[in-house]
Amino acid sequence: MAILARTLRQPAVALATTGQWMSVAGAATASEAATTKGSTGLEAFFEAGREADLEKSPPYGRGWRASELRLKSWDDLHKLWYVLYKEKNMLLSQELMLRSQNVRLPNPERIQKVKNSMCQIKQVLTERALLEEDPRKRNILKKIINAK
Repeated sequence: MAILARTLRQPAVALATTGQWMSVAGAATASEAATTKGSTGLEAFFEAGREADLEKSPPYGRGWRASELRLKSWDDLHKLWYVLYKEKNMLLSQELMLRSQNVRLPNPERIQKVKNSMCQIKQVLTERALLEEDPRKRNILKKIINAK
Protein backbone atom coordinates (compact mmCIF):
# COMPACT_ATOMS: atom_id res chain seq x y z
CA MET A 1 0.00 0.00 0.00
CA ALA A 2 2.98 2.34 0.42
CA ILE A 3 3.54 2.07 -3.32
CA LEU A 4 -0.05 3.15 -3.97
CA ALA A 5 0.22 6.11 -1.59
CA ARG A 6 3.48 7.22 -3.22
CA THR A 7 2.00 6.75 -6.67
CA LEU A 8 -0.96 8.96 -5.82
CA ARG A 9 1.55 11.74 -5.25
CA GLN A 10 3.74 11.03 -8.30
CA PRO A 11 1.85 8.75 -10.68
CA ALA A 12 4.01 9.28 -13.75
CA VAL A 13 7.57 8.31 -13.04
CA ALA A 14 7.37 6.98 -9.52
CA LEU A 15 9.65 4.04 -9.07
CA ALA A 16 8.89 2.16 -5.93
CA THR A 17 11.74 1.75 -3.52
CA THR A 18 11.49 -1.95 -4.18
CA GLY A 19 12.64 -1.27 -7.75
CA GLN A 20 9.43 -2.33 -9.47
CA TRP A 21 7.27 -0.12 -11.68
CA MET A 22 3.60 0.20 -10.94
CA SER A 23 1.42 -0.92 -13.83
CA VAL A 24 -0.02 1.76 -16.09
CA ALA A 25 -3.57 0.63 -15.42
CA GLY A 26 -2.90 0.78 -11.69
CA ALA A 27 -1.50 4.29 -11.97
CA ALA A 28 -4.51 5.47 -13.95
CA THR A 29 -6.89 3.88 -11.46
CA ALA A 30 -4.99 5.42 -8.56
CA SER A 31 -5.13 8.89 -10.08
CA GLU A 32 -8.86 8.50 -10.79
CA ALA A 33 -9.45 7.41 -7.20
CA ALA A 34 -7.57 10.46 -5.94
CA THR A 35 -9.82 12.80 -7.91
CA THR A 36 -13.08 11.10 -6.88
CA LYS A 37 -12.50 11.32 -3.11
CA GLY A 38 -14.29 14.65 -2.88
CA SER A 39 -11.38 16.78 -4.06
CA THR A 40 -12.09 20.06 -5.78
CA GLY A 41 -9.93 19.19 -8.77
CA LEU A 42 -7.47 21.99 -8.11
CA GLU A 43 -5.43 19.65 -5.92
CA ALA A 44 -4.52 17.66 -9.02
CA PHE A 45 -2.31 20.57 -10.09
CA PHE A 46 -0.18 20.48 -6.95
CA GLU A 47 1.76 17.77 -5.22
CA ALA A 48 -0.31 16.22 -2.45
CA GLY A 49 1.21 16.12 0.98
CA ARG A 50 3.79 18.83 0.28
CA GLU A 51 5.18 19.90 3.62
CA ALA A 52 6.53 23.32 4.50
CA ASP A 53 10.01 21.80 4.76
CA LEU A 54 11.13 21.94 1.13
CA GLU A 55 14.55 20.52 1.93
CA LYS A 56 13.06 17.03 1.95
CA SER A 57 12.54 15.98 -1.63
CA PRO A 58 9.90 13.38 -2.46
CA PRO A 59 11.11 10.09 -3.90
CA TYR A 60 10.87 9.77 -7.64
CA GLY A 61 12.11 7.34 -10.24
CA ARG A 62 13.61 7.43 -13.67
CA GLY A 63 11.92 8.04 -16.98
CA TRP A 64 10.58 5.33 -19.25
CA ARG A 65 12.91 3.79 -21.81
CA ALA A 66 11.79 3.10 -25.37
CA SER A 67 12.64 -0.59 -24.95
CA GLU A 68 10.18 -0.80 -22.04
CA LEU A 69 7.49 1.09 -23.91
CA ARG A 70 7.76 -1.17 -26.96
CA LEU A 71 6.39 -3.99 -24.78
CA LYS A 72 3.23 -2.03 -23.95
CA SER A 73 -0.04 -2.17 -25.86
CA TRP A 74 -1.59 0.83 -27.58
CA ASP A 75 -4.10 1.23 -24.71
CA ASP A 76 -1.39 1.05 -22.06
CA LEU A 77 0.63 3.70 -23.89
CA HIS A 78 -2.47 5.90 -24.09
CA LYS A 79 -3.07 5.55 -20.35
CA LEU A 80 0.57 6.23 -19.59
CA TRP A 81 0.49 9.33 -21.83
CA TYR A 82 -2.48 10.63 -19.83
CA VAL A 83 -0.73 10.00 -16.51
CA LEU A 84 2.47 11.67 -17.75
CA TYR A 85 0.47 14.62 -19.06
CA LYS A 86 -1.15 15.12 -15.67
CA GLU A 87 2.23 14.78 -13.95
CA LYS A 88 3.77 17.37 -16.26
CA ASN A 89 0.93 19.80 -15.59
CA MET A 90 1.25 19.22 -11.84
CA LEU A 91 5.02 19.80 -11.89
CA LEU A 92 4.76 22.95 -14.00
CA SER A 93 2.00 24.34 -11.75
CA GLN A 94 4.03 23.51 -8.66
CA GLU A 95 7.09 25.18 -10.20
CA LEU A 96 5.15 28.39 -10.96
CA MET A 97 3.65 28.49 -7.48
CA LEU A 98 7.04 28.02 -5.82
CA ARG A 99 8.68 30.52 -8.17
CA SER A 100 6.13 33.15 -7.13
CA GLN A 101 7.29 32.53 -3.54
CA ASN A 102 10.96 32.77 -4.61
CA VAL A 103 11.52 29.11 -3.82
CA ARG A 104 13.13 26.62 -6.17
CA LEU A 105 11.31 23.44 -7.14
CA PRO A 106 12.99 20.48 -5.45
CA ASN A 107 14.38 18.08 -8.06
CA PRO A 108 13.57 20.17 -11.15
CA GLU A 109 14.98 17.38 -13.33
CA ARG A 110 11.68 15.56 -12.80
CA ILE A 111 10.05 17.81 -15.40
CA GLN A 112 12.63 16.85 -18.00
CA LYS A 113 12.23 13.15 -17.17
CA VAL A 114 8.48 13.37 -17.73
CA LYS A 115 8.98 15.23 -21.02
CA ASN A 116 11.56 12.68 -22.17
CA SER A 117 9.18 9.83 -21.31
CA MET A 118 6.48 11.51 -23.38
CA CYS A 119 8.92 11.83 -26.30
CA GLN A 120 9.77 8.13 -25.94
CA ILE A 121 6.06 7.26 -26.19
CA LYS A 122 5.76 9.31 -29.39
CA GLN A 123 8.84 7.59 -30.79
CA VAL A 124 7.44 4.11 -30.10
CA LEU A 125 4.05 5.00 -31.58
CA THR A 126 5.72 6.48 -34.67
CA GLU A 127 7.76 3.30 -35.10
CA ARG A 128 4.54 1.28 -34.98
CA ALA A 129 2.85 3.61 -37.47
CA LEU A 130 5.77 3.28 -39.92
CA LEU A 131 5.40 -0.51 -39.83
CA GLU A 132 1.83 -0.14 -41.13
CA GLU A 133 1.66 -1.36 -44.74
CA ASP A 134 -1.35 0.70 -45.83
CA PRO A 135 -0.06 4.24 -46.60
CA ARG A 136 -3.43 5.84 -45.90
CA LYS A 137 -3.71 4.22 -42.49
CA ARG A 138 -0.04 5.04 -41.79
CA ASN A 139 -0.67 8.75 -42.49
CA ILE A 140 -3.75 8.76 -40.27
CA LEU A 141 -1.78 7.17 -37.43
CA LYS A 142 1.05 9.69 -37.82
CA LYS A 143 -1.45 12.58 -37.68
CA ILE A 144 -3.00 11.17 -34.51
CA ILE A 145 0.42 10.70 -32.90
CA ASN A 146 1.67 14.17 -33.79
CA ALA A 147 -1.57 15.84 -32.65
CA LYS A 148 -0.70 15.11 -29.01
